[in-house]
Parts: sequence; structure tokens; C-alpha cells
Amino acid sequence: MRHSVPNVLGIVSFKVFPALMGGQKYIVDYYSVLSQKTKVVLAVSKDNQGALPLDGSLQVLPFLFNHWYGFLNILYCPRLIRLIKKEQIDVIMIDHSYFGWLGVLLRLFTGKQIVIKSANLEAYRFKDMRRWGWQLYELYEKWVHQKANRNFFISDEERQFAIEHWAINSTISYTVPYGTFKTAQVSPEQKQLKRQALLEQFKLSPFTKLFLFNGTLDYTPNEDALYVIVNELIPRLNASKIPYRIIVAGVQIKANWEAQLLLHPSIIFTGFVNDIDNFYQGANCFICPITLGTGVKTKIIDAIAEGQMVIATNKSCQGLSPASLQQQLMVIEDYDWDGFARAMVQLDITQATQTPQSFYTQYHWDHIVQESILSLPR
Repeated sequence: MRHSVPNVLGIVSFKVFPALMGGQKYIVDYYSVLSQKTKVVLAVSKDNQGALPLDGSLQVLPFLFNHWYGFLNILYCPRLIRLIKKEQIDVIMIDHSYFGWLGVLLRLFTGKQIVIKSANLEAYRFKDMRRWGWQLYELYEKWVHQKANRNFFISDEERQFAIEHWAINSTISYTVPYGTFKTAQVSPEQKQLKRQALLEQFKLSPFTKLFLFNGTLDYTPNEDALYVIVNELIPRLNASKIPYRIIVAGVQIKANWEAQLLLHPSIIFTGFVNDIDNFYQGANCFICPITLGTGVKTKIIDAIAEGQMVIATNKSCQGLSPASLQQQLMVIEDYDWDGFARAMVQLDITQATQTPQSFYTQYHWDHIVQESILSLPR
């Protein structure tokens, strides 16, 4: 390569601006940090127009068809080839496997390396969503990763799965986790002030335990978690007689679910909030009763970065090390809702937790970017 660090063309097949959800932030935050260290050009789908960053931090070109019409992007191959030559691109990075075929095609015409950066194993996400043809997509996804010069997976578990089941070369496979910009958690005093603000905002007694759940609420694993909260956890919590509220925040909720949540006096449904950090800091505990889906539950990393206690199922903790996060992360076996509710009831809201400094080193975006593409052999 001509450069001490590679010039990168990122190709994104869906709407990521503005970055409101964990999956969007995984892409945008990575490229934002990378653009501070080398040239980055993002070719993204047309549905990003009108929501692009205004600070000039990224060079973003929203001209591609999104993944639903991805095959039509063959029409843009000449434009992408010219872009690669003009910007002296060294590496083509494809986010998610959808446009992996496009990367293979561009490599054929330009000779540039391609990297597939996977936020989850899409075929198995489709399986959980009961989408027809997930087995066919797995064949394609496996082929794409096998063809890539390098593969980035969001967790060690998914990387190991691809090595063992898809025969992906382990020497060109790397773990690139979801990150944070936090370098330390807020002080206990600040957390207490945030908690008091929430109690006052929602007119609750000072003894109320505040639990938080947030996410993209029409996403099947999160919808299933809403079902668990309403039908499994709330009856058990009510039987315990503890004073509590479960705050549910997020985007894209279906009308029937919004109506159900609003019926429950134990649930505070906020919809999307701009200041989600205030909720992470002010709640006593983040809950993640998710048993479906693949990939890392980015919301857990966000919560731990804020010094938050987390009660989560085994499934939702993939990609994390519970042993190194004993103060923050209480792991419950999947579908053990008695145990999950018991942990919520027994939570000591007077106990302060301390996220270890090693977490902020391992999961800081600067470290993640440096250890991924910037540290690869040329």
C-alpha cells in the first residue's frame, strides 16, 4: 500500500444517519474515529440523504440503493471504481454481508482488499425472525466471508462460530466490538442526582426501584423482551410487593405494543429520548431479558459504560466477559424468569458499582479502531 495507514472506502447498505440505534452507532462511531486517523469515504444508501453529519467529520456519499434493492448497485460499479481510483482507496470495507458481492466485484476490477465488518450473523438473525430462506442466506453469507481478505466480527463467539462452521480462515478474522467514548463512569453523587431527577419527573416515592430497558422496539428480539417484561416479569414483581417502575425507551414501537405498555401502571413508556444517558445514570439497573438474535447487545455496553448495574440473560451477554464485570453484570440463565425477577427484587439500590478501568480501555473507540484496521499487516 502507498500509505502508512490505509485509505478506506466504507460501503453501507441501509440508513445509519442519524445514528440513533446501537447498530447505526456501531457503524457511524467506528468510521468517525477512523476518519480522524486516515482518509475515509462512505458510500451509503440513498435513504441517508437529509440526515448526514453537518460538521464535515465524514465524507459521505448517499447514492447507493439500499439492501432491499441491492442488486441494482451493479449500475454504480463504474462510479465506485472511479471513486476508488480518485481517492486512492486501499481497502474496501463492507458493513454487513448484504453488499459483500459488490466488494468482491470491485476487487476484481481494482485489485483492492475487501473487509467484511459484521455486526451480527444475519442468517441466524433471520432464523429468529422466522424469515423464509434464511438457510439460503447463510450459504451466501458464508461465501462472502470466505471470499473476503479479512473479516471483522463483533464478538469472539461469532468469530469462533464462523471459523468452526463456515471454515473462515482464523488468521484473517478479528473481533471488532461495539465501543464507547466514555473514559470513566460518572460519580456516585452525579448518579444520585440523576436518580432524584427521574423520581421527581415521574412523581415516584424515594424508595422506588428504577429499572430501564431500551432499544429498537420493533426489532424481533426486543419485541420478545417486551413480551417477557409484561407477561413474565411484571406479575412476579407485583407479587413481591416491592415499589418499582420499569422505564421503556426506544424507537419504532408498533401501535399495539405502545397501547399495551401504556396500560401498565408499573411501566413508564417514554418513546425515544435524546438524553438516554440521563436514564442510564439515573436508573438503578438496566435489564436485558433477551433470548433471541445474534451479535452483541450494544445497550449493555452503553449501560456498563455509565456505571450501571445490569441484569441480563445468558444469551444477551454474548461478547462480554461476566468474570471481569462481576459488580455490573448479573447473568441469569435463559428463560429462568423466576430467577430474573428474583434478582430484580433482591437488587440493593444502595450499593454503588464501579466499572473497572480495563473496560474503558478495551471498549474505547480509539482502541478498537487502532487494534482493527490500523494495526493490520499491509
